[in-house]
Amino acid sequence: MGVLWPLEPATAAKHRLYQRYLDAWWPILLQTSQRTGYSRSRVTLLDAFAGPGRYEGGEPGSPVFILDRLLHHTAVERMNLSPSRVHLVFIEKDRARHEHLLAELTDRFGKLSDLPVHVEVRRGDAGQDSLPVLTELGAWGHPILGIFDSWGSVNVPLDVMQRIARNPSSEVITTFGPNWFSRREELNAALLDTVFGGRDHWTSAADEARPDERWRAWLSTYRSALRRAGFGYQLQFRLVPRTGQPLYLVFGTGSEAGLKAMKEAMWKVDDRDGESFQDPRTRGAEAIGQLDIFQVAGACDPELLELVSQRLAHGGATVEAIGKWLLTETARWMPTHALRAVRQMRQDGSIVVHSTGKLTNKSWVSLHTGA
Repeated sequence: MGVLWPLEPATAAKHRLYQRYLDAWWPILLQTSQRTGYSRSRVTLLDAFAGPGRYEGGEPGSPVFILDRLLHHTAVERMNLSPSRVHLVFIEKDRARHEHLLAELTDRFGKLSDLPVHVEVRRGDAGQDSLPVLTELGAWGHPILGIFDSWGSVNVPLDVMQRIARNPSSEVITTFGPNWFSRREELNAALLDTVFGGRDHWTSAADEARPDERWRAWLSTYRSALRRAGFGYQLQFRLVPRTGQPLYLVFGTGSEAGLKAMKEAMWKVDDRDGESFQDPRTRGAEAIGQLDIFQVAGACDPELLELVSQRLAHGGATVEAIGKWLLTETARWMPTHALRAVRQMRQDGSIVVHSTGKLTNKSWVSLHTGA
């Protein structure tokens, strides 16, 4: 691969997801409280596989659109931007791409030292250099968003994720490219030991013989790694474009607010390329897409119904508990979807409601056993 390469459809959709998420993330962390006048002292965004800053067709790379959308955010006047408060760190290993990125940012935004935020463009390795750079910049003790977005091999050691997980109000996004789920004999076992925290944690995924199941096994394995690292919540999902190959993402956060913000970003991403976000747990259901499923008369997404059935297969629950499970355990579904799904399932006769009167979040439901 040369310095520049074409923008893949899945990457374009992923970029729209990032943009939507960051549009919400920045003001949450940076806006000064109107009541107290308090604002967080420092926020750091780390893009550890930054790339050259542009694609062959002229489309902006992640460092360019991240900086551009921050500087031109609708809430920028309330964010109190300053180089001491906001750090953007871009790491690129390849020399030519690093030089191209630096030139691209300078051409677009002028002298980087004159910007109202601190922009650090480093040539280095994501796995080896992320922690030292964050330490050098004094990022620890303040919110960090780490984006580990490699199209090829995921090679960031688990101890990097552990350090970020222990840091307050911090999150990570890791991307697996379509070629990552390869045959076991092609894998670097020593590298995977550092990524997953030991041989015992990943060999079962590598041994999965069914190609259609391999990506599910690896995503689940990596999600478990983020859990062990210390992230209380982890989302795993497959981004499927209308054309081209899919991407696989895992998101780690310590807060339900972070989960909600990421899922809201998914639902706001337009579907002009026909992309959808799929949950790895579903094997037969095809998601309708990003169109709000309950704006379509009589439509209830098959993926949602399958997931609720999977939850109820482990025992009955209140609608409220199902909603909490959808939030914390599924790729894109929110608590508000639980009640609508249960209503559809009651109508279909697939569940039993163990209460009289109106169906509410407090209603207890279970699968219909057919007895």
